[in-house]
Amino acid sequence: MSEQAVPATGSTWTGVDDVRAQLTADGLDVAACELIVQEALDEDLGGRGVVPDLTGERVDVTSVATVPAEDTAVGDLVARQPGTVAGLAVAGLVFAVCAGDRPVRITAHVVDGTRVETGTVLMTVEGNTRALLTAERTALNLVSLVSGVATATRAWVDALDGTGARVRDSRKTTPGLRMLQKYAVRAAGGLNHRMALSDAALIKDNHVIAAGGVVPAYRAVRERFPDLPVQVEATTAEQVDALVAAGAREILLDNMSVEQMTAIVSAHREQVVFEASGGLGLANAIEVASSGVQLIAVGAITHSAKIMDIALDLRSLTA
Repeated sequence: MSEQAVPATGSTWTGVDDVRAQLTADGLDVAACELIVQEALDEDLGGRGVVPDLTGERVDVTSVATVPAEDTAVGDLVARQPGTVAGLAVAGLVFAVCAGDRPVRITAHVVDGTRVETGTVLMTVEGNTRALLTAERTALNLVSLVSGVATATRAWVDALDGTGARVRDSRKTTPGLRMLQKYAVRAAGGLNHRMALSDAALIKDNHVIAAGGVVPAYRAVRERFPDLPVQVEATTAEQVDALVAAGAREILLDNMSVEQMTAIVSAHREQVVFEASGGLGLANAIEVASSGVQLIAVGAITHSAKIMDIALDLRSLTA
C-alpha cells in the first residue's frame, strides 16, 4: 500500500465537513472514522444516568453543572512525552462532532508523522467549553493510541535506516481500530500488510496442514484466486526451494536464524520478496536485516504499542 497524504502544518478545520475532507486526503475511510468516533462517544454518552432536568439529553453532567452553557474556551493538545504524532484529524473529528451546530475552530500545528518533544503543542481547539470538555477524553484516547503506534513504528524505521529492509505491520490490531493503526504505521514510514482476509492470501502453518503441504496449499490458492497476491509462510529451506519452483514470489521466513535466512535469500534473491517474522525485536533489527530480507514483519508495533501521552490544556476561558 502506498504512502498517504498527511495534513499540512497549520491546517484549520471549522466543522465536520472540513475534517472529512482531511480524512479523505489522509487516505482514511470517512464513514468508518465516523463510526469509530460515534461508538467511542457513545461509551461516554450512552444514556445511563440521564438527569431529568436536562430534558433527557445525553450529556457530560460534570461539565453541564460547572460550565455556563454559552462559555467558550481555547485549548491545546500538548505532547506530554516525546514521540511521533498521528491521528490528528481523527481527534479533530471528535471535537467537530461534539460541537454540533456551534462554532468550532481546530488548527493542527504539526503534520501526522512528525517527531515531537515534550511540551509541543500539536493542535489548538476553539469552541463551546462544554463541547470541548465532552470531547476531550475520546479525542485523547484515539490520538494517543494512534500516536503510540506511530511512535513504535518510527523506532523500527530508524533502526532499519540504511539497511534496505522495511518494517511491515500485520493484522494483530485492536478490533475495530485496524484502519487507524495501519494509518499510523504508514504515517511513521512503515508499510502495511493486507487490511483484510480478502485483500491477499497468506498461507500459514495451519493452512499447510489442512492442504497437505506448502506447495499444494500455494497451488490451491493460485487456482482459486489467480489475480490475488499470495504470500506463503515457510519454516525450512526445503520448503522455500519447493515454493520457488512452484512459482511463489513472496515468502515469509518464519522463526529462522539469521544464518538460515541469509543462505535462503542469497539463493533466491532475484526471484523472491522475502519477509522475516517471529521473535524479532529492535535489539536484533540490524542483524536480521543483514540477511538480505526486504521486509520485516513486526506485530508488536500495533498489538503492543504503548500510548503516547497527550493532554488537553485549556488556556483561556471567555463568557
